[in-house]
Amino acid sequence: MKFDRSIYVFALIAALCVASVSFAAPDPAKTGEAHTSAMFMGPKANTGTVTHTIENGKSILRVSADFKVPDTPAPTWRVVDMQGNVNTLDAFKTKGGEKREVVVPSFVKDIAKVQVYCAFAEVLLGETSFTPAVK
Repeated sequence: MKFDRSIYVFALIAALCVASVSFAAPDPAKTGEAHTSAMFMGPKANTGTVTHTIENGKSILRVSADFKVPDTPAPTWRVVDMQGNVNTLDAFKTKGGEKREVVVPSFVKDIAKVQVYCAFAEVLLGETSFTPAVK
């Protein structure tokens, strides 16, 4: 009888240890771990990927070195969340060159897709997605 009780106690302690380790695991979004999207697909934006990181508490998106900013009048960053809400961010082209990274505003809770949008022609130039969505 004592042997059965000790096995039960040991199993309970082991289960509690496993549960505590899984709850204590760090959130990748808060540790600065990078998440890379699939390849961009679209008529004008069809090279490269985008990487999401958290730096100094800010959510940042960066396109890869092989991404080519489309030669259109106003290519713009857009993000789409899991509910389908679209947020237009900054333009890729500036007077000083290209803006290859953007800080995502804090009101954007998650990012399911990143789009390259031409604000002048109001047309989607390409998009990529994160699987799963990043927060």
